Amino acid sequence: MLDINFIRENKKEVEKSVREKRYKISIDDLLKLDDERREALKQVEDLRKEKNEIASKMKGGKPSSELIARGKEIKSSLSSLEETLTEKESKLRTELKSVPNIIFDDVPLGGEEDSVEIKTWGEKKSSGVDHLDYAISRDWVDFERGAKVAGSKFYYLKGELALLENALLQYGLKKVLEHGFTYMTVPDLVSSKILEGCGFNPRTSDQSDEYFVENEDLALIATAEMPLTGYHMDEIIDEDKLPLFYAGYSACFRKEAGTYGKYTRGLFRVHQFNKLEMYAFCLPEQSKEIHEKILKIEEDIWQGLEIPYHIINIAAGDLGSPAAKKYDMEYWSPVNQKYQEITSCSNCTDFQARAVNCRVRRKDGSVEFVHTLNGTAIPLARALVVILENYAKEGGKLTVPKVLRPYLNNMEEI
Repeated sequence: MLDINFIRENKKEVEKSVREKRYKISIDDLLKLDDERREALKQVEDLRKEKNEIASKMKGGKPSSELIARGKEIKSSLSSLEETLTEKESKLRTELKSVPNIIFDDVPLGGEEDSVEIKTWGEKKSSGVDHLDYAISRDWVDFERGAKVAGSKFYYLKGELALLENALLQYGLKKVLEHGFTYMTVPDLVSSKILEGCGFNPRTSDQSDEYFVENEDLALIATAEMPLTGYHMDEIIDEDKLPLFYAGYSACFRKEAGTYGKYTRGLFRVHQFNKLEMYAFCLPEQSKEIHEKILKIEEDIWQGLEIPYHIINIAAGDLGSPAAKKYDMEYWSPVNQKYQEITSCSNCTDFQARAVNCRVRRKDGSVEFVHTLNGTAIPLARALVVILENYAKEGGKLTVPKVLRPYLNNMEEI
């Protein structure tokens, strides 16, 4: 969430981000609403002041009929104005939630096709094994029974593929611990306050990805980023304790609304999967450097797995609401002969922290909002797709990547 005073003072910059992120929001209308709120607040404060003055005059003597009449008039007017003020404040807060974070100057403008490749790594393979056909042939995945018990795009992992998923988790965990992250398991449900605080506001109502719990103020999480964002909600952190690095492991639940037409086969896009997520709380002046650090960790993980990839700087029109800048890592799919997303990392500046009221107390005693960042370490279902496409042999066994062998009894093949 952006501060209304920031929006007022940086109107052109905010309007540019709204336009480039392709949100349909009128900043003029928002500021007009804030003007109305301010006027209502002024009237309420003036009447409260007069009410207190009248109460003071009534002490120690018999008040005049004019004073009594004015007191009744103020009471009636104040009740109506306070109701108006509450409505204006509520509406303004709702509208503010719809304003996306501003973008950094080095974010490419345009839509998804305008994202800029900034790095490539590894040698592209010219052919690979289809992960779903291969996994089914080995009896490693069962979508039919998954659909029977939970619906389409739910699945069971079995045998060696389930063990491979665990090996990927252990490998990713080892990497993030080496880089100073604290490992955490997190709740798989969050309240609407946390959900809204994360800033996952779809551009249209039919794009909501969350599964909500009926008659409860709870939703299943789409990523561990959600509960991690709320971990320090309503807290003030001392400056010398920042930055804080957390690695959250969780199940992730997504309806995947609005993704039609994209690659959806097998495990690549499912409604439930496990993921190891990196998250950072830091000082504002640290966030750009930490964003690059998280990206380097992602590269370290996938270079260890010897998977070719490229990094792209995501264009504004493809950025989500909370991100000021985002990198995507896309692996080279030897089956589809194209790059496909495997991880991402975002700098959300103070956008999420403001919404969940997470602040830092500086050494000089001043208080301001922290910056938050997130990045994917290992998305396990999609990582299995990558491993199977790159390491499965036609009609044969799967070569275990060297870095995963210690977690699979040093087996070279499965």
